[in-house]
Amino acid sequence: MRAKRSSIVIGVLALVAAVAVVASPASAATTTQWATWQPLTGTSGAYSTSVQITPDPSMVAIVTSTSRSGQVGVISGASTWLSQGTPVGAKYGSSRDQPYLNLRPQADTPTGSSTTTYSFLDPTPTAGWTFVLGDIDADAVRIQATGPDGQALTADELGFRGGFNYCAPGVVGKPSCTGSATDVPTWDDTTLTLTGNAGAVDTSGAAAWFEPSAPITTLSFVFTRRSGLPVYQTWFASLARDVSGTVVDDADAPQADVDLILTDANGRVVASTTTGADGTYSFPGIQGSGGYTVRVSAPEGKIAEGPSTRPVDLSETDAVGVDFVVRDIVPVAVSGRVVDENGDGVGGVTVTIDGTELTAITGSDGRYLFDTVPVGDHLVRVTPPGGFSTADDTRSITVPDDSEDPITIPPEEDFVLLTNADLSGVVTSPATGIGVSGAVVTVTDPDGNIVATTVTRPLGEYTIPRLPPGDYTVTITPPSGYAPLGPTSATVELGSESLTDVNFELALLGSFSGTVRDASGAPVAGVALTLEGPGGTRQLVSAEDGSYSLGGLAPGDYVLTVVPPEGTQAVDFARRSFGFLPQGGGTVIAQDFVLAAVVVEPSPSPDPDPPTTPVAPPAPGTGGAGTGTLPGTGLGPETFAWAAGGAVVLLLGATLLIVSRRRARGRDEG
Repeated sequence: MRAKRSSIVIGVLALVAAVAVVASPASAATTTQWATWQPLTGTSGAYSTSVQITPDPSMVAIVTSTSRSGQVGVISGASTWLSQGTPVGAKYGSSRDQPYLNLRPQADTPTGSSTTTYSFLDPTPTAGWTFVLGDIDADAVRIQATGPDGQALTADELGFRGGFNYCAPGVVGKPSCTGSATDVPTWDDTTLTLTGNAGAVDTSGAAAWFEPSAPITTLSFVFTRRSGLPVYQTWFASLARDVSGTVVDDADAPQADVDLILTDANGRVVASTTTGADGTYSFPGIQGSGGYTVRVSAPEGKIAEGPSTRPVDLSETDAVGVDFVVRDIVPVAVSGRVVDENGDGVGGVTVTIDGTELTAITGSDGRYLFDTVPVGDHLVRVTPPGGFSTADDTRSITVPDDSEDPITIPPEEDFVLLTNADLSGVVTSPATGIGVSGAVVTVTDPDGNIVATTVTRPLGEYTIPRLPPGDYTVTITPPSGYAPLGPTSATVELGSESLTDVNFELALLGSFSGTVRDASGAPVAGVALTLEGPGGTRQLVSAEDGSYSLGGLAPGDYVLTVVPPEGTQAVDFARRSFGFLPQGGGTVIAQDFVLAAVVVEPSPSPDPDPPTTPVAPPAPGTGGAGTGTLPGTGLGPETFAWAAGGAVVLLLGATLLIVSRRRARGRDEG
């Protein structure tokens, strides 16, 4: 596990060091960034890599795939690309010489889908980026995405922008391939499925692009073959724009060396800078979405006039004129500090005087300042932010008459916030030996109220940070392809110390596949098969190429029976047994059957009558040898004589009847 974690971290660091940036046609200050990929590693059915889509803020995903091998991997983009003449290229520029990912289904059968999952280290932005799926012709892709709360994204939130063909004639700057402008995949917003041309014909250039409008933590592509030997392509790109402004004082004089920070919608610090001699500043090359905030830290002896933070939206254009004004502090000022249990300052904490009359926000060092507090007695109160609590939230101060001396609450009276404990664990699958990403973890209080929800990260870890002390129930919901292995909930008691190792295990659901052939080795389509095992009885039918497969199978023992069509029979056996261990299984293959025509043996000829030998009649009156009756019958020779005479009479009558009918027929025909 440690070795795998290290390789992923190294891969992510390598991605951060190299992101492709090319000029975009959107505007002079807007740039396009095509994703950078690490090489695809692993084996058929278990590949992995990582991709960085943006550098500021860093947008990185860990990628896992059950794709089969053959023509898969990170491709350079030197021979296949999305030109500026395509709809996505018109906004994000050409992807020429920018890498993309090639993948395949798990098996080349209509039921052998592969699942490729992108687990993002942080929720994605809500605008300014795209993903493109290419070479969707003889196949189909179902798209699944979950947000930070574990809820599935809707079709509107996935942001389908349309299909196109990057090989079609007339596409400016296209690669040397030939396609049709009418050969584009269709999108079903009910099933969230992208399907290639109606004939399932292997063509070139069919693609579609999406621009999600909601944050995503996991994005999955379930790729299904309809015919042929399909391969599909995946590109990512984003837009970057600039933030700029000035800081002046209340006399409009530029303020140099003023500190500013930029945070994103997730609260992460994206960048920091200081103003130049002319009071200007800028944050260049920031991913083009909304939800950003610029915060100014006023120089010593000054305070922001008006807001000290301003929202920034880069979804459509650069953010220009994000300006601030600072002024000198006017006595009487009241100041103090908010710290954690280690004495370190806590920034972003709200402090009020007399309710909501006066409000201040602590800086990164935990200091707060009220620059004009009127004469009289006042109550200073701290409001702990999420994840903190305090045993003493108020301080009393008095501003004397005719005083201009600032009041500083002494260090021994600093507000002390206690950091709430974390709740964490890992969800693993013994069948694979690694963590399971995408499992939804829900924490409820004793009354059943949901306190927090999260999704397990790429290595199966999850953390619910800074929960207040108390009793909680932790419950997991397995992602697609997994079933519970043991309990799915645990009751815990959280105190001042963090709880770790609240762990769960999931069983990897199994799958199987096989082929029905005739005695010559040719595939046989339309053959019914019955699977019996956990979950009841299920029916399958072999495809045109004789193949069949089924996934999502719980651990346990199974019996697969072929039902030969009329006139055929199974060669060697008609039943196969297999199973999956309690911890879950992978794929069972080669569950094959051979059918042959039923051979009908000719009926045997009846044996000829045995020769008869005259037997001397028994003696009269003895009932046995030498008697006048047959043994065991009581019938004598007289009886058989009458019977023989009757038979002669009947035979004679039948002969006369036949002769009579033939004469009558002759008269009718004459």
